[in-house]
Amino acid sequence: MPLYMDIHKVDTDDFTVEDVIQAHLRDLAVQERFGVIQRKYWVNETDKMVFCLMEGPNKEACHKTHVESHGMTACNIIEVSDDEYNIFMARGSTQKNDLAYKADGDLDTGFRTILLISTSDFSGNFQHYIKETKSLIEKFHGIIVHQPHDDETMASFLLASDAIIAAMAIANLLQSVPDNFEYRLALVSGNPVDERGTDLFEETKKKVRTLCWIGLSKVVYLDANTEALSHKESNTPKVNHAHVKIVNATDFSFCEKLYRILNHELNSPDFKSDELSQLLGWSKAQMYRKIKSLTGMSPNTLMRELRLRKSLKALKSNQKTVAEIAYDIGFNSPTYFTRVFRNRYEVLPTSYAKLSTA
Repeated sequence: MPLYMDIHKVDTDDFTVEDVIQAHLRDLAVQERFGVIQRKYWVNETDKMVFCLMEGPNKEACHKTHVESHGMTACNIIEVSDDEYNIFMARGSTQKNDLAYKADGDLDTGFRTILLISTSDFSGNFQHYIKETKSLIEKFHGIIVHQPHDDETMASFLLASDAIIAAMAIANLLQSVPDNFEYRLALVSGNPVDERGTDLFEETKKKVRTLCWIGLSKVVYLDANTEALSHKESNTPKVNHAHVKIVNATDFSFCEKLYRILNHELNSPDFKSDELSQLLGWSKAQMYRKIKSLTGMSPNTLMRELRLRKSLKALKSNQKTVAEIAYDIGFNSPTYFTRVFRNRYEVLPTSYAKLSTA
């Protein structure tokens, strides 16, 4: 039978784990009536959330089981594959009477920390560093999540502290690589199931991609939630703030809005910082300070940088000419694009395209 996970958000002041245990027992008492098998559940006491894993013929049967047993219906139910479940939720977590625990005996809240590294090798000589980063991830108990492109590495961690330690180790490793190798690294923690969406850790993956997309090269970006979670764990890492940018909820909302706007508008060569400030609803001075503090770049420099990053993926796919790519990403002139690309990466676009297909 298919595997499903759901999320329950409990709106009560007297939320307790014992209440959830009793609700689960009532689920077990009626589940056969609907052809459902309850497998495991996670309780987040702080945020008053419960996540349930179950097998069933369909989502409706899972929903009816909860309605019949205790009426605590799910905010959302998603179907998950065995592979997804094993990568994100199974390893490192134990259970007692179906309730999930960490190895130290604390409740497993269901939260996971997602790490994403995006790399660019402009010489073709540094692929061994990618293998070393994956070894470091595994050393600190991370699980590699397969990605369609070899320039991205994603991993899932049960503990935020392990993820931060792994990120620091990776940053230390990659800081020594010459300038013709770049990386961007981000960490975000979140729920396995969101109130909207259809995929496991959907919002968390979107957030980590936003930070990785907009972040400065050779700086580790992590959301404030990840840092807060690490302080609750026994192996709290010391963060070197010289190479780390902690993004709070307000800044992250700004990054998401900035991402949406730029992702939609950057292909237009007429799109300038004036239009960006208007769409953000900020004055030019406010926008400049905020973007500079988050990325280390001015708005115009950031837009040029993001256009160039888009060109890297397009050149790697090798499906269009350099001129076509230049126009597609918002440059008025292929000649100007080539000059800017070479100044930024110290290699011609054509050479990078050849390198990517070698």
